[in-house]
Amino acid sequence: MANTIIDTNFNFPNQKSVYKGKVRAVYNINNEQLVMVATDRLSAFDVVMPKGIPFKGQILNQIATKMMKATEDLVPNWLVAAPDPNVAIGHLCTPFKVEMVIRGYMSGHAAREYKLGKRMLCGVPMPEGMKENDKFPEPIITPATKAEMGDHDEDISREDIIIKGIVSEEDYLVLEDYTKKLFQRGTEIAAERGLILVDTKYEFGKTKDGKIVLIDEIHTPDSSRYFYAEGYQERQDKGEAQKQLSKEFVRQWLIANNFQGLEGQTVPFMNDDYITSVSERYIELYENITGDTFVKGDVSDIQNRIEGNVLEYLERL
Repeated sequence: MANTIIDTNFNFPNQKSVYKGKVRAVYNINNEQLVMVATDRLSAFDVVMPKGIPFKGQILNQIATKMMKATEDLVPNWLVAAPDPNVAIGHLCTPFKVEMVIRGYMSGHAAREYKLGKRMLCGVPMPEGMKENDKFPEPIITPATKAEMGDHDEDISREDIIIKGIVSEEDYLVLEDYTKKLFQRGTEIAAERGLILVDTKYEFGKTKDGKIVLIDEIHTPDSSRYFYAEGYQERQDKGEAQKQLSKEFVRQWLIANNFQGLEGQTVPFMNDDYITSVSERYIELYENITGDTFVKGDVSDIQNRIEGNVLEYLERL
């Protein structure tokens, strides 16, 4: 699709390095600030799809920045400015090498494991007798190691994280506390919008002065799963699939086309109509999650737009 941003190769003043993840490119400015550009790349099963999704990067960035502002009274975060629809700028942090996944309901990966007969996930027990999409008695934290691009994130227990020295026990207790607080606030925000926050992941880092802060994205459809609250219980009682707002619809399409990111599998072809439908779903997600009407950014020359807005911000520093 034209007018999407798939890759970036900016060279900003005082740029020290650039890191490219599955979806975002992160530019280090003078070892003080990070310029995070949300591209239109689509990742599923830890594989980046060959085509971009129009406006996806803008949607992710704008949901994340809005949610950071809505939770900054609970948990400090890295965000300083958002000078472009696709860009967030924040404090340089050293990321923790774990993703803090928290689940209020047995869905997605947890449900797939449960169907295989497993009753422990990341060292956390899952009760017997549950159906897919049932609510857990209490939210459970099921961390994952953060994979490099092209590798798969892997489940890991709290105990292994601490024993292996991936995160100190002192820091991990803070990560757990922050994760629970953010999930509770996210649940409340979702409820106001007629949604259920099913599960999500948070990433944290340490600033230069040792402060633990929330980084990356928060409560976006890429990092979170939402159900519509209306009709949830009725659908559960009837054994029907839940109506959901998340990237899961892409995963299900891929599964139906024999792709789960496994060795030897090929990403199925995505035609323009399918790409457009995914873009429209992301816009629907944005409007439902935020309650705001989505305003499309100017994509006639998206690379120059981003570069110009970032340069203008940096010149004011």
